[in-house]
Amino acid sequence: MTLTPRDDARRHDTPPLQGRGRGWGMSAGALDRLSGYARTMRREPTEPEKRLWARLSRSQLGGFKFRRQAVIGSYIADFLCPAAGLIVEVDGETHADAQRDVRRDAALTELGFRVVHIGNTDVMHNIEGVLAHLLGTLQAMPARWAPHPNPSPEGEGLTRI
Repeated sequence: MTLTPRDDARRHDTPPLQGRGRGWGMSAGALDRLSGYARTMRREPTEPEKRLWARLSRSQLGGFKFRRQAVIGSYIADFLCPAAGLIVEVDGETHADAQRDVRRDAALTELGFRVVHIGNTDVMHNIEGVLAHLLGTLQAMPARWAPHPNPSPEGEGLTRI
């Protein structure tokens, strides 16, 4: 899934973002290319990604729903649990640039996500340990969306007078 801010920039009498694309500081063309690349990565996963997805898909891990190759800003997350704000990166050859990973993780953290890196070798040879680690991480994370402090009484069995 691609997270894209709304196109209706005139809503609430705000000035349009003329010439600036659809948000995230990217042009529409760049966002389309990134989304296309994510689709390709979903169709052609690495073997570790395939194995991990087989265990994360269909809410198999503690009922947590994951998406794979999710576009977030100008980045593609290997796996995203939107409800918890957890990003799981399976590190292999494409994660060889440590400085780039640090900048990327900082940007994603700034957006409110937590990033966990898992090695290819761990996925291939210790999948149960990886799953236990991810489930523990998810269960220890605070709720991403707290309930409203003053909820409406409607829907709670109360009747209007």
